[in-house]
Amino acid sequence: MSEQLEQLKRKYKNTPIPDELDFVVKKALQQRKKRRVSMMKPLVGVGAAAVILIAGINASPAFANALSEVPLVGSLVKVLTFTEFQVDEETAKADIKVPAVTNMENKTLEAALNNKYLEESKKLYNDFTAEMEELKNNGGGHVGVESDYVIKTDNDQILVVGRYVVNTVGSSSTIFSYDTVDKKNQLLITLPSLFKDDSYISLITENIKEQMREQMKADPEKVYWVEGPMSFETIAKDQSFYINDQGKLVISFDKYEVAPGYMGVLEFVIPTDAIADALVSNEYIK
Repeated sequence: MSEQLEQLKRKYKNTPIPDELDFVVKKALQQRKKRRVSMMKPLVGVGAAAVILIAGINASPAFANALSEVPLVGSLVKVLTFTEFQVDEETAKADIKVPAVTNMENKTLEAALNNKYLEESKKLYNDFTAEMEELKNNGGGHVGVESDYVIKTDNDQILVVGRYVVNTVGSSSTIFSYDTVDKKNQLLITLPSLFKDDSYISLITENIKEQMREQMKADPEKVYWVEGPMSFETIAKDQSFYINDQGKLVISFDKYEVAPGYMGVLEFVIPTDAIADALVSNEYIK
């Protein structure tokens, strides 16, 4: 049994990780080829994968391990919390939960996502501990970080894993990022891959500005940086986004990115008719 586990661990460690996670979806959409969905693998396989992941973390005593299963995402894919990095001191607190996607048919994509989640979380933890020690060496101070994940969309086709980081040094800041996965075709969807060309950038930007102006007109408490020297000019080509359960494109901005901090993390649902002509197809955006 131990030898079998060692073989599985070696196989996991030797899984190739692509340099880029930008899997080309346009080709899949244009060709409209549907991959056959395999039958659910035995639960023992899922358990073994989780054991392998945790075994890798157990090698470092600095990290506390906790495995807790969250609700199923679809009939095949699961998301697990397989480790949690914690610090609980009087002036320093950290709580970093690391997700892991399991039971995907595309093992390269699965491994790439999980490797990214782990490496980003380890860096976050290491940066936190370094800052904690620096503060102690310079007379003390308060430092804190929290990171967790949420399942934003979970239907027959789309899985969206949203991850956020809240830093509480001085004034708090919040950063959100998303991975939008086509579960049927086992592909990672990027924002550019949804569109024929770069025209989506200006189309989405203008629609968001229009929504901002309408919201400020309807509610004086809302403030967006639409005008002036700090005004929001355009979304990035790879702006943070996800596809919601209704098949609508949602554009996300981090705290302080397009508005004062009290407005928090901001999301704008883009009407499909505003971007319809630029879409590759209506496979994802309805």
